[in-house]
Amino acid sequence: MNKVFNKLLILILIQILLPTEASSQQRNRLFWDGGDWNRINQLAGGNLNMEYRIKAAYVNGVLDGRLFFYLKTWAVEQGLADSLFAETIDYLSPREMVRSLDNFYADPLMVYVPLPSAMIIANMYGERIPLKIIDAYIQQTKFWINDLHLRMDEHSPAELLEGKYKKHIEKEERKRNK
Repeated sequence: MNKVFNKLLILILIQILLPTEASSQQRNRLFWDGGDWNRINQLAGGNLNMEYRIKAAYVNGVLDGRLFFYLKTWAVEQGLADSLFAETIDYLSPREMVRSLDNFYADPLMVYVPLPSAMIIANMYGERIPLKIIDAYIQQTKFWINDLHLRMDEHSPAELLEGKYKKHIEKEERKRNK
């Protein structure tokens, strides 16, 4: 029974990823957002248990990936790892996170906020951070994702990455020359 469930879960995840890949030809996509999150219900065929399992798998995957890269960075430079991964993103349990993200993306104005940012926002609400700070973070998130989409429409992702790389190299050279 467990093997059948695992195969079914893999098939559902493939179904989620394939439409995203097909639509990425029409639009540059970097992150899952609320549209993807809300579409999971349709892909699960309305089965609430399956919907929760898919969403929880995504949340756990994000947390596992974050921990993996934190540990890889920490092995090289502990201070850098601590500063890069300073946000608390695992304050809520996966069940609480899924419920909080469902509530967050119920607001149509939040649908285009990337899922990693929404996870940080959900944890900010869970930690009872003042609403003024949360609202400022949401506005900053909306600004940078809109700016990034505009730049990606004007330039290819490769050009953007090359520009970032050049800026980084110039910054490193200035540090060495000081």
